Amino acid sequence: MKKVAFYSVLLIVGLVVSQFLPELAGSGFSSLNKVITVLTMTALAFIMIHVGYEFEIDKSNIKPYGWDYVVAMTAATFPWILVTLYFVFVLIPPEFWANWDAWKESLLAGRFAAPTSAGVLFSMLAAAGLSASWLFKKARILAIFDDLDTVLLMIPLKMLILGIAWQLGVIVLVMVILVWIAWKYLHKINISSKWQWVLLYSFIIVIISEIIHWGSLQIDTSVPIHLEVLLPAFVLGAIMKHPEGSDPHSDDEREGHQEGPESPEEQRVSSIISGIFMVLVGLSMPSIIGGNEVSAVKETAQSLTATLEMPGWGMIMFHVLMVTIISNIGKMFPAFCYRKEANFKTRLALAIGMWPRGEVGAGVLVVSIGFGIGGHILTVALLSLTLNLVLTGVFIYMVKRLVGTKA
Repeated sequence: MKKVAFYSVLLIVGLVVSQFLPELAGSGFSSLNKVITVLTMTALAFIMIHVGYEFEIDKSNIKPYGWDYVVAMTAATFPWILVTLYFVFVLIPPEFWANWDAWKESLLAGRFAAPTSAGVLFSMLAAAGLSASWLFKKARILAIFDDLDTVLLMIPLKMLILGIAWQLGVIVLVMVILVWIAWKYLHKINISSKWQWVLLYSFIIVIISEIIHWGSLQIDTSVPIHLEVLLPAFVLGAIMKHPEGSDPHSDDEREGHQEGPESPEEQRVSSIISGIFMVLVGLSMPSIIGGNEVSAVKETAQSLTATLEMPGWGMIMFHVLMVTIISNIGKMFPAFCYRKEANFKTRLALAIGMWPRGEVGAGVLVVSIGFGIGGHILTVALLSLTLNLVLTGVFIYMVKRLVGTKA
């Protein structure tokens, strides 16, 4: 658990520094923030390529994966519904409960609670020595499906706000094609899996994603095409052919093992990049200290949520705690599934393993800011995401204790 503790410290360091970056960087903050985003996504892509590299699927028995998708969908949907209801019926005055704008804005802001951070989860579980466990293999499938559901469900939300747009259909089409490629060519393509090449692949995926995003903005600034790197990176890893005679799972039981090729050099580099990723995830969190996008949106946004009166900080922190609790309760459905595959403690550990949030949830909040959502709803959402991120190490410790391994 020393590695988990170290990763937790790196997350917190990144979070603390993120609160002072806008003031320290001044006018250069926007450019610096873009660099942090690119680096974060590159590290995430690196991790996800390795996750895909070790991913196995039984093509002769695909029925269980359909159920996995349903379970993952609940893990992405239930927290969203619970947080949205809390935003509407607790944070918004009763006279606005029938206001459609209040519901739309709450639905979008509440989406931050849905996605499990796949990169953080996989790195932390591997660091805890759980790579060979049933829990890890199941969490790997659920977390990937969970994030896919988050991307898919953002599409109808954007349609509610912007109307139907062809750009949103492009995103769905690309996702379908990528899933088909992973299925068709699983571990069949002979391309290098050495860390230098994987890092290059990761950077290229991020650059292509950014170019597509930039190009879509030239066509229509209101509906940009933003392809998340998680799926293409995972698919690239999934189609990589394993070298003859190698076993990517040979050292899964070793504590600290990271996903990817098993050579000591590859494992060392993977650990370093996972550590860097933790810092970058912390740095990616929007700041609540003056001079940033959140403060600006409070002053300039015209949305209903941005015009609501701010409660005192004591009440804000109470709401942060409540939103964090109910969003994690929403992730608990997996604990009541897979009764034939694992005991209750292991299933409970699986559900708790889905609690870590991170870069995807932060991305949802950035989108919310872009649509003018502000006020105390955005503040509560941001602080809840931050609290959940700080507690990641605690969650992983709980998981390890539940599965009965030595902490």
